[in-house]
Amino acid sequence: MKISVTIEDAINSLKRKKIVVYPTETVYGLGCDIYSKNAVKKIYEIKKRPFDKPLSIAVVDFDTIENFAFIPNRDILRILLSRPVTVILKKKKSVPDYITGGSDKVGIRLPQHPIAYDLIKKFGSPITSTSANISGENPPNSIDQIMLDIPYIDGGTVSGIPSTIVDLVDKRIVRSGIDDDFVKNVLKDFVKKI
Repeated sequence: MKISVTIEDAINSLKRKKIVVYPTETVYGLGCDIYSKNAVKKIYEIKKRPFDKPLSIAVVDFDTIENFAFIPNRDILRILLSRPVTVILKKKKSVPDYITGGSDKVGIRLPQHPIAYDLIKKFGSPITSTSANISGENPPNSIDQIMLDIPYIDGGTVSGIPSTIVDLVDKRIVRSGIDDDFVKNVLKDFVKKI
């Protein structure tokens, strides 16, 4: 049974190493403390996702990113993260391998949705950022589309178009999504500067 919760209840769930469903400006996501190996494992199991396929993390502000990844170009990164974009960067040791599937890279998202922002800010640490669906199925844009028995914060209907994923290490778009043309132009500019 799905249970609607407040941001405060969701924060308490995160502190207890539980999973919550939260809205972003694109789709609904599954969030847990990135340092809870058991909660992260449960997300993989819920999504029926292979453990070698990385999860992204959601942070609250630009400065936090430096704690988790190496930043190749601050200006380009600021431009990209002002939109619903997930960037892939070289990870630092502070990111557990079980988040990245053993990769030396990490996907980072800076959600603009006020509920997602408040949740991460008040929790005080990054949470996972992955869509609240079984892998391969359409990502949900409303609570009604989520078929998981996990506490949720209802943020109404969101766009339903996933974030664009940009690998700034390999300088390529991994997944087309919302704001695709914008991202392509920024990425062209980034490639020219190196």
